Amino acid sequence: MTNEAKLYLTTVQGLLEAIATDNPGLGAAAEAMAKKIAAGGMIHVIGPGGHSNLAVEETLWRSGGLAPINAILDAGTNLIHGAKRSNYVERTPGYAKQVLDAYRVGLEPGEVLIIVNAYGINAMTIDAALEARKRKMVSIAITSRGFADSLAKDHPSRHPSGKNLYQEVDFFIDCHLPYGDAVVPIEGVAQKVGPTATLCNVFTMNLLMLETVRRLKAMGVEPPIWMSANLPGGDATNRSLEEKWRPLIKHL
Repeated sequence: MTNEAKLYLTTVQGLLEAIATDNPGLGAAAEAMAKKIAAGGMIHVIGPGGHSNLAVEETLWRSGGLAPINAILDAGTNLIHGAKRSNYVERTPGYAKQVLDAYRVGLEPGEVLIIVNAYGINAMTIDAALEARKRKMVSIAITSRGFADSLAKDHPSRHPSGKNLYQEVDFFIDCHLPYGDAVVPIEGVAQKVGPTATLCNVFTMNLLMLETVRRLKAMGVEPPIWMSANLPGGDATNRSLEEKWRPLIKHL
């Protein structure tokens, strides 16, 4: 293993340990989700930005994942339709409202919306949080306080208000993304390599999901969990969950 690979490994290990051990808001967020699912409700998840969508995809029809998750995968920010296009769209004030409307999010007070964006500062991200408040939703953020606090208030990628996501939600879970995202220097190369945002986002999301499952079981509720369709019995196990949730989950 090269020194660079060792540095990447140890850095990522340190970030994951920080996420797992330094997150006082995790339990309360999972409790809110467990109560909603126990009452027959669904959890909405949005990643307002190009690579943030990857953490949302992790929640959709995922082996070992919860079934009642409405993954919001808007084409406007999906990288498959153009990376720069995604960047322009995520910086457009007012866009989040139209996406939430299209996915029928927040029709009833008390619905839960998870907003996952490691940087936590772009227009779509902040607008999603503000819309959740307007719609009387329970909002949960997966984002990095350290990154948001380090970025200049007048940076062009910010929401016009200069707000930070972690300050605009009911529950905040820190994904501990380091400033700059990439963490490994290579001699003679100006830009660091080895990005960490997706690793941090997905690990944090899965921690939230497993804690929600644990709390559901403690409440006496059998958690609705997907089984891998590639395992024996997977299709049969998932069939009843698919029939129940397909009408409500757009991308299922």
